[in-house]
Amino acid sequence: MRDLAVIVVVALLASFLVKAYLVRSFYIPSASMENTLLVGDRVLVNELVPGLVPLRRGDVVVFQDPGGWLGTGQGDDLIKRVIGLPGDTVSCCDTAGRLSVNGHAVDEPYVVHEPGSDRVAADDFTVTVPEGRIWVMGDNRYDSADSRVHGTVPVDDVVGRAFVTTWPVSRWTVLSRYGDEWDAVPGP
Repeated sequence: MRDLAVIVVVALLASFLVKAYLVRSFYIPSASMENTLLVGDRVLVNELVPGLVPLRRGDVVVFQDPGGWLGTGQGDDLIKRVIGLPGDTVSCCDTAGRLSVNGHAVDEPYVVHEPGSDRVAADDFTVTVPEGRIWVMGDNRYDSADSRVHGTVPVDDVVGRAFVTTWPVSRWTVLSRYGDEWDAVPGP
């Protein structure tokens, strides 16, 4: 009996430590990340990012509302894709309708386009991301109030990087950051 009690206590402690410091589950409440994430999906988030593991362009991250992004009663966390890191210049759109980061056009196969348009965003913009902040955008750009509306996000507000969809079971998948595309972007 004593061994069983020790095993249960150790398992509970390990579970608490993993949940508190390594991995957490989050629910997707809006359509801003479709079709990568759908309303009702659950994702696991690696909380070692950005503390021990650096943020990378293309990461899907959960972050705390830096203020004014969410209305009352909607929770405190948001999920978007990292487009620009500190010092990056992000602009939209080139003649092919693509986003550019530091002058490099990025092909984003996950973006939901407006019917009849090849643009990844409706309006043109150019922004340089300040130090200590990131530029984030939803994959469903025509239905996402992201950095284009609210501005940059403090790196300190990032909870972690989403890495897998766990629910519903039919949607289980590892989330890609499309490294082949994003790793080709030069530094600022």
